[in-house]
Amino acid sequence: MKAVVLHEYGGPEVLKYEDVADPVAGEGELLVRLSATSVNPIDYKMRSGVAKDHFPVTFPGILGRDIAGVVREVGPGVEGFEPGDKVIALGKRSYAELVVVKAQDAAKVPDGLDVVEAAALPLVTLTGEQLVTRGTAIQKGQTILISGAVGSVGRSAVWTAKKAGATVIAGVKKRQLKEAQELGADEVIALDDTSAMEKLGFVDAVADTVGGKTAEMLLGKVKQGGVFGSVLGPPANAKMHPTVQVTPVMAVPDAATLRALAEDVAAKRFVIPIDRMVPLNEAGAGQAAAEKGGIGKVLLLA
Repeated sequence: MKAVVLHEYGGPEVLKYEDVADPVAGEGELLVRLSATSVNPIDYKMRSGVAKDHFPVTFPGILGRDIAGVVREVGPGVEGFEPGDKVIALGKRSYAELVVVKAQDAAKVPDGLDVVEAAALPLVTLTGEQLVTRGTAIQKGQTILISGAVGSVGRSAVWTAKKAGATVIAGVKKRQLKEAQELGADEVIALDDTSAMEKLGFVDAVADTVGGKTAEMLLGKVKQGGVFGSVLGPPANAKMHPTVQVTPVMAVPDAATLRALAEDVAAKRFVIPIDRMVPLNEAGAGQAAAEKGGIGKVLLLA
């Protein structure tokens, strides 16, 4: 098969489109012919070496977490799937024409959702959902502020919090206020507007997708006994707020939840914007575009 292979850390140009051996489905696994995968920040952070302390690459390596495609083979012991099924999953090594994934981690693509467009969903939707449900454990009637709300993870978090019955404040930049009005949050606030932030009262929880100085500021807006969930680790000033529980979140596979989120997207209850689709052999260009930021998902078509 063809795959995008990483032989060394570096810029987008180090991603090489090469022939590699076909993977084989083992016990409890599916072999999937990929329709598409997508570019996530962890991909280019691993490629560059920025994330090597926590996510080192064993060279030669294949990046990619999002799987969307058609089952080619079913491994021993697998039930509920058969060749020809369209599936999505959070897995690994998805910058390739063929990928193996645990059957328990895969969900069938719901009717009404294009399998290619479904590639945008696994990592960002599960991260946003788990940031809210596991990171903040928000309850009905509580108030949660979600930073970076117009991003893909943020959008998923807003939708999850609304489904939980929480009062949701979408935190964005001033220039994103109009776009954020379409998210369905109860309130929208500009995190880079000093006067607006000074007027903001205490909240039960913050779901942070931004980090840095913004996260440090928002930690001070969580009431005593509240929770600060983050996909970027604890804010630098976490020790100054000992009464706030800080919970780091890293997405894990959850097929049932992924299926439910995919059904919500298929029903247009919330949207994960797709900016562009590029061939898998142009993964470097796709990563370069995504790394600049400010755009929707970049899909890689296998």
